[in-house]
Amino acid sequence: MPFTLSTALDYQVLAPTTMILNIEPMATAQQVLKSSELQVTPFVPAALHQGFAGANAYRRLVLPPGNYRISYNGVVETRPHRADPAAVDEVPIAELPFAALPYLYPSRYCQSDRLARFAIREFGGVARGHERVTAICNWVYTHVDYLTGASDAQTSAYDTFSLRAGVCRDFAHLSITFCRALGIPARFVAAYAYDMRPQDFHAVFEAYLGDRWYIFDATRSAPLDGLVRVAVGHDAADTAFATYFGQATMTGMSIAVSADDFPGGAWTTEAVSHSAD
Repeated sequence: MPFTLSTALDYQVLAPTTMILNIEPMATAQQVLKSSELQVTPFVPAALHQGFAGANAYRRLVLPPGNYRISYNGVVETRPHRADPAAVDEVPIAELPFAALPYLYPSRYCQSDRLARFAIREFGGVARGHERVTAICNWVYTHVDYLTGASDAQTSAYDTFSLRAGVCRDFAHLSITFCRALGIPARFVAAYAYDMRPQDFHAVFEAYLGDRWYIFDATRSAPLDGLVRVAVGHDAADTAFATYFGQATMTGMSIAVSADDFPGGAWTTEAVSHSAD
């Protein structure tokens, strides 16, 4: 399924600023970039570095004071893998690939050690595998209100568990935390999302099950096969669309995701993978 992406970010820079940008889709075997163009107006060089999980595309911009527009346009073809959820089991920690092990540990926003007792009590009796991760998503969707403004860049999964309100990144952080507490590797995913309203960067997560990473969205805001992955990491700290060192203010943002003849898809019931790594 090809998706057409268009993003524009406007910044006012008041002092020399170095920006790390991460808005270009990942290029993988299951996510092929048919066209991809990044423009900075007025022009400054945008050095590309692919790192962290191998495919995150970071750009480093050194911006003198002034007003800037950063534009990205691309066409991405996704080739998601689907499986019978009942056949997607958890992997014993002793058999996990070493690349998945770091996603078992607590991280800045996902304090799985602090919520382990609750996770084991609430989900320990659920059938292992895709069904258990789906139960986690269902719990988060039911018990946490999606409320814009209820959280900020400092809000952790433990905060969200206490406040019972947040936005997509908070839903992802709490779901990841519960998975890790149960011995299921889980990682944060920043994505473009088809048919999300209002359109914005979206946060979901992947859990390592069977022999690959399966994607989940506890917000139920977008179909799983309508996601275009931008970056993966331990949590949102690894996947911010823009991190800057200096003095800059974002003055505008627009995002558009379109697809011809999108077939539709489910947000929780399918076992869908966008990555075989």
